[in-house]
Amino acid sequence: MDILDVIKNRTSYRGRYKDMPVPKDDLIKILEAGVSAPSGCNKQTTSFIAVDDVKLLNEIKSLITPPVAETAPAFILVLTQKIYAYRDKCFNVQDYSAAIENMLLAVKALGYESCWYEGHITDDDDIAGKIAEHMGIPDEYKIVCILPVGKPAEDIKTAAKKPFNSRVWFNGFGTVSN
Repeated sequence: MDILDVIKNRTSYRGRYKDMPVPKDDLIKILEAGVSAPSGCNKQTTSFIAVDDVKLLNEIKSLITPPVAETAPAFILVLTQKIYAYRDKCFNVQDYSAAIENMLLAVKALGYESCWYEGHITDDDDIAGKIAEHMGIPDEYKIVCILPVGKPAEDIKTAAKKPFNSRVWFNGFGTVSN
């Protein structure tokens, strides 16, 4: 699939996954897309843990309440570190956002589906902290996102997008392009 087609056709998938493992080679390709993302001042604040061991995956899933991605055959845990680029500037949010999007595009290009689960695990109940503790992740790293990865078992529902001209202008706010 052409990269622009992948971008236009990527959507968040929240359905059930087929009971098929994701080959490690494909997980590596997805993770390579993540580490290839740009980072502010090249501080590379984002790291990843791929989880495809069924026992460990089920242990992690048991910590997520209410449950999400219960049937996903693999998870990618996205971790960040608060590393200052210069003065008091830290770009870790931008760094992990770029890495997540790269991985979501790679997931789609390889024929899988995923969804960016962030708020659900970083709310006041601190599911991310419980997962980090279970995984033995050092305190200087924070889990910010879980990406389930797998083949969809249900139809993919595409989210409606606002019209292009309602969000994009040329040469000034609200200027209609001909």
